Order: sequence, then C-alpha cells, then structure tokens
Amino acid sequence: MARLDILTANDRPGEYPASWYAATARPPGPFASARGDLRCDVCVVGAGYTGLSAALHLARRGYDVVVLEAQRVGFGASGRNGGQVGTGQRLEQAELEAMLGREAARRLWDLSLEAVGMVRSLCDEGEMGCGFAEGVIHADHRRRLVAHTHARVRKLNEEYGYDGIRPLNQEEIRHLVGSDAYFGGALDIGAGHVHPLRYAFVLARLAVAAGARIFETSRVVRIEGASPARLHTETATVRAEHVLLACNGYLGGLDGQVAARVMPINNFIVATEPLGAAAARALIRDNRAVADSRFVINYFRLSEDNRLLFGGGESYGYRFPRDIAAVVRRPMLQIFPQLRSTRIDYAWGGTLAITMNRMPHFARLRGNILSASGYSGHGVALATLGGRLMAEAVAGQAERFDLMASVPTPRFPGGMLMRRPLLALAMLWYSLRDRL
Repeated sequence: MARLDILTANDRPGEYPASWYAATARPPGPFASARGDLRCDVCVVGAGYTGLSAALHLARRGYDVVVLEAQRVGFGASGRNGGQVGTGQRLEQAELEAMLGREAARRLWDLSLEAVGMVRSLCDEGEMGCGFAEGVIHADHRRRLVAHTHARVRKLNEEYGYDGIRPLNQEEIRHLVGSDAYFGGALDIGAGHVHPLRYAFVLARLAVAAGARIFETSRVVRIEGASPARLHTETATVRAEHVLLACNGYLGGLDGQVAARVMPINNFIVATEPLGAAAARALIRDNRAVADSRFVINYFRLSEDNRLLFGGGESYGYRFPRDIAAVVRRPMLQIFPQLRSTRIDYAWGGTLAITMNRMPHFARLRGNILSASGYSGHGVALATLGGRLMAEAVAGQAERFDLMASVPTPRFPGGMLMRRPLLALAMLWYSLRDRL
C-alpha cells in the first residue's frame, strides 16, 4: 500500500479547511507558485508562524527572502490551533532547572515572555483584528493536582518575579468556568489568546511589506546542501545562501535528522452555534482561554461571535476521523453537559508536531541549514520566537538560537516506522490515567 501524503491525506491542495477560522479571515494573496530559476539570500520552507516570522525579521534586516509553501499561507497548524499564547516553555521551570541548570532555565523563561510580547505587538501592527485577549486559565481536573499547580505559581511569583499568575481554588475556578469538572488551577493574565489564522495572515502581510517573496503551492521535494544550497520544487529551483526549515508537522521525509525527533499528530476542534452573550459568559466568565490538566488536553475559549471553540481528542495515523464533531463532542459534554442540545457548526482537524520530551527541536543541520519545529502544542508564541531566533542566527547572532538548540530532544524509539504505534500505546496509557 502506498504511504499517505501528510500534506494531502485530509485536505485538498491549495484549499483551507472548512473551519470557523477560515470562514472569518481574509487571506492575503493568493501568491503565485514558484517557477524557473530563483536566487535569494535565505530560502524559508514553510509559511506558518515560524517561517513567516523568520521571513519578516530577515526582510526587515535587509535580506532577500523567498518563502516556499506547499499549500497556502497559514494552512497547517498555524491556522487551525486553539489560539492560546502561553507563557513558559512546554516543560515547567522546575523540570528545566533539573535538565539544564537554573541559569539556562531562567533564560528560557525570559525568552517565553519575549515570545508572548512579540505576538501581542505583531497583532497590534496588523489590521486584521487578530484580537489579542488577555488571560489563560490552567484547570486541574483532579483534586490531587491542585497543590502542585499552586506550588508552581509560588515558584514563578517568588523565584522568577512573575506576578502575572495567581492560584485559583475550587470556588474561584468554578466562578470563572461554568463547569463542575475542575477543582482549582491558576490564572495567567500575562498569557492570552488570538484568532490564529488572522494572526498568520498578519505575519504574511507584514513580511511581504518588508520585501519577502512568498510562493504558495510550491512544495519542496529535494534540498541539495551546499553553498549556495539548491531547493527543488516541481516547477522551480531556488539557490540560497541559507535555508530555514519551518515545516513542523508537515515535514514528511524532507530531512531525516529532524523527522527522527519530531513527529506529527492530529488534533481536533469544533465551533458551536452562536450561544448569545449571556450563555457564552456563563461558560467562561471573563473571555479567558482555558486548558486543562489532562495529558490528552482539553482546551477552549469563546469566539468574537459568542461560540464555544473547543479542542479535544488526538489521533496518530495520517487520516482524520470521519466524524470529527462526534470525537470532540464527547469531551466537550464532559466539561459542559449543558451544551448537549447545542448545534456544532464547524469541526476541523489539524496536524501539529511533538517531540519526545515536548520541548521544541532547534537544530543546525548543516552549516547553512537551520530547523525549528516540534512545539508540542505551545507554538503560537514559541514558533513566532523561533522565526526571530533563526533570523538572528542567519545574521551572525546565534547565541539565543543555540540556547534553544542546546535543549535535548531525544530520538523517538524505533525510528519513523515504529514511532506512531509506540506513541499510540503510550497515549492509550495516559488517556486511561486521565480517567483515574
């Protein structure tokens, strides 16, 4: 049986999925496909947050930048995710301190705050209304987890000087979130949420305004590493002094070193019918985003037209389930049983990328080829930052890129052939643990 192509297994070439995001965003372009022989200083592969941020920051430094996107700008996880812009890295600070030492962990924390600030300021630059809204609630679904969350908050308050986060007890969280499913947690007012596809379109428009050249439906099929490198699509050859891989879950087999450490998985979101302002605020009182403590995480927020946008469920094959709405409705009703008769207007899936330890994988693959990916569900902020750090490295200021690259990201056991079945077994165990 022929292996499925992750770029087309669930989507039509050149078309955005039928999501609430796509229905409420105006795309730039469309941009032409790359054709003929092209030259540039830097060629970026992938027009998601990482690639568009890299292109923007490089173009503003005066570099001639070409972006090659296999589908459309913001087509992948960048235009389909939950929109949460979180502080911190994917691992907690205590874990990072044990892994890397206190100084490096502090620098990673500071980078994460910079990343959130970048998203906020770039949203302000755009004219698309991606609407940065403040506040993310971490919601503990088991009583025994609350003490750990509160200890994490104290650590950030006392050791990191971060006063944007505070603990929530059971009464407080049930006041903020209209559900009996949670026993406490934390409110991080320094974090936030955005319309993710509009945000991707803002990055694209800003990059083009700065001088970057974006080509859509221009899939890179081969890279010849040299100086200059040669990137081949079906209709073009691009010669570039530097290559930046920004493919995340859609890398495929383009680079085996990255694929050994970064694996695509699928996640799913629904948008309910408009609920009305009062009913929507009864679910989430102050327009915060919410992410809970399950390993197979539930995450949700309100849309500008008072829908509930609810994400939940994962799959590890290439294909999305036939009935995404049914897959997501189950965890949604566990949290909000009052929505049992509510209509689902949109249901969509997307492919993100994870690493073994959930920290992003930054790598210098060869002297002039860099890669950043594997954000493990924390990518709105960190991918935007990743693009800036790659741009700095190209410009000869690689210290911060190298800090991210120093974080170990182990290879998946069994290589590309066995990583999916092994992960599926692991995730079955964690999903069972979530129920205990």
